[in-house]
Amino acid sequence: MGTLHYGATGDPIEMPDRILAHLKVLISTKLRRNESFSLSWDRLVDGAVERSSIWLHCSIPLQFQMDAEAAKQLDRAYLQQLADQANSSAGVVIDLSDQVAERELSEIDVRTPALARVA
Repeated sequence: MGTLHYGATGDPIEMPDRILAHLKVLISTKLRRNESFSLSWDRLVDGAVERSSIWLHCSIPLQFQMDAEAAKQLDRAYLQQLADQANSSAGVVIDLSDQVAERELSEIDVRTPALARVA
């Protein structure tokens, strides 16, 4: 499991290394362009699904910790999905509530933004 540290005092956010490796590329690219966006994730807490969100901005400290091998195994289609979501008003939403770190990216649920589902 990888860890995303966001903000000076924020709690670490744990997620599978491969998801975090893709988010690192996306976040680095967007923030380098001074483009802010939201990142939300669903996770299972005491048997219930809980959603958390952060607003990613270049002025807020950010650190990624993950397995080095995960950073080398990037999937272009998954990166494009994340980029498309980041450019939407709903932002990026990751479902960690039923994820297993060993799953292939093709099995990972990257949700379609709500506005796109309605259209």
